[in-house]
Amino acid sequence: MSSDDNAPQGDQTPAPDLPDHVKETAIALVGAYADHNRDELDRVLPRAQAEPEALTSELKVVAAFLSRRVQQTGVVWKPADSREAVARTVAEMLPPELEFAVSTAWEAHSVGEEETAERFTRGDPMVYVHMLAAFGAAIGLAVYKRAELVSILRQVMGLSEGD
Repeated sequence: MSSDDNAPQGDQTPAPDLPDHVKETAIALVGAYADHNRDELDRVLPRAQAEPEALTSELKVVAAFLSRRVQQTGVVWKPADSREAVARTVAEMLPPELEFAVSTAWEAHSVGEEETAERFTRGDPMVYVHMLAAFGAAIGLAVYKRAELVSILRQVMGLSEGD
């Protein structure tokens, strides 16, 4: 009973039914990285740290959606582009040791070396949260303006535009 991207139309969604606050947190993280706003990131992190696994799951959905969107628009986006963009994004936002872990884990992840990426996380699920949020911001800004990015993500996640 596995249906990847082919969810039936109706109330079901292809992603697990995560609470709205997890979706809101994912959008807030992507938005903070898109704005290069460290204060906003610091405000969102306590919520993110409460449910890193659920947040990682939601951010993977965001990353997959935005990756498909980039392909559809014809924007050229190679693994080297994502490595550079993620490294640049987190360099301004994170303490050096976390920046290094996120950048190196993303570098391995972007070329499909999941075991190596896992080693760089050192078991910290927040490394994945940061790398996926930074990637979502970077790739999202390749095809959308910041305000559009947040609005599109809210729509894709089934959230109202309110807040």
